[in-house]
Order: sequence, then structure tokens, then C-alpha cells
Amino acid sequence: MSTPARKIRLLMKLRDQGISDPRVLAAIETIPREAFLPEMFHDRAYEDMALPIGHGQTISQPLVVAYMTQLLGLTGKEKVLEIGTGSGYQAAVLAKLARRVYTIERHRPLSLLAKERLDSLKLRNISMRAGDGLLGWPEVAPFERIIITAGAFGDTPPPTLLAQLAVGGIMVLPMGSDKANQHLYKITRDENGYRQEQHWPVRFVPLLPGDPGEQPEPDDPLATLYKHVPKKEELL
Repeated sequence: MSTPARKIRLLMKLRDQGISDPRVLAAIETIPREAFLPEMFHDRAYEDMALPIGHGQTISQPLVVAYMTQLLGLTGKEKVLEIGTGSGYQAAVLAKLARRVYTIERHRPLSLLAKERLDSLKLRNISMRAGDGLLGWPEVAPFERIIITAGAFGDTPPPTLLAQLAVGGIMVLPMGSDKANQHLYKITRDENGYRQEQHWPVRFVPLLPGDPGEQPEPDDPLATLYKHVPKKEELL
């Protein structure tokens, strides 16, 4: 099956699973997912699954990317903070839908590679930083939208990030008591405080503090890692 045919099949699946925002679907269609994957996985780029990108991380399942983006309700005017750049794929989708995207990644090598990919696509409305995502980006806060692509354990979002959400803003993140019991949540801030809605069950790797520094890649090649892909960013 050709790449355009695979992409059409994926878009049809996203529609069937409840992705109804035409701007989100257009962004998914426009961004080449294979550009954010190691070459050995290009033939799987339009399968609805997470795939390894190194450093124990994965590129998100397209359905989860689309659904989290849809929950943000972007109009094109927002300043968005993303915690967990990973491959850069989610940031690329957001860049098509928001005024400005600020994205933070703990793993510096992943952040550098994501920057190369985003620059190659000429996405100029993205600012990137390697470091501790739990600190947010206070010097440019508040943000109209915040998206967190790692799981927060417990029943409340990280308070530092909540404080950087603008009044009238929306935060989307996975939360749960543990890795096996997570849901996506939409947090809305108004003048009276925060209101949260529970959405799909998911399983994400944990949201961790600190900067891991220049860690070497595991000895196993990505082909071996693929056999043990962590159940990150997948629907339960």
C-alpha cells in the first residue's frame, strides 16, 4: 500500500474514533509522521500505534495525538506550552493550529533531533528548550493552552504548571493513581478556579522532574527496542 493510501486509511480511522475537528484532521494529514521516525519504521508511520524513538521514549499513537489536540480547542490565536517534545511530532501538529508553541524535553539529544526535524519542515512558530518540564516556561507564561505528554500520578496536575495556565485556558494531560490506571483529563481555568473533565483511559510513561543530562543510548538497537515498546500514549 502506498504512503498516501496509508495516510487516508489512518484519517478514516481517526474520524471513526471520534476525531471530528476538521482543522485537527487537516494538520494530521499535512504533517509527515515518517519525518519524526527512525528510517527503519517509515513503513509503519501511518499505523495507529506508538513507535520507539530512542532514550526509552516513543512517538505518540496518532489517535491519542489527535484526541488530545482536539480537546485543546485551538483557534489559531493561542500560545501553547507542550511538556515532552519527544520526536517533535505533537509540536508540529500544534504549530499548524496555534499562534506559538513552546515545547520542553528532558532528553537533550531528543530535543536537538526534534529541532532539526521541525526546522526541515520550516515550522517557524516553535520555541524549544531542553530541561525540566515540571518547571514550565515562567518567563513567557501565562499560556492559553498547556499539553503534557507524560503521566502525572495522583489526582491533580503539577501545581507549577497549573499556575502558568491563563484564566480561560485549557490544560490536557494524563493522570492516574499509577501507570496502569490513567485517564486523559481536560482542565479548564476560570475566575473561580479549575474545573476538570475525565476522558479516555490511556497509559503513559511517568512525568519526571529534572534534566537527565547527556545520557548514552541503550546498547539495544531500535529494532530490538521495538519488540518491547512501552505502552505509552496508547488507549487501554
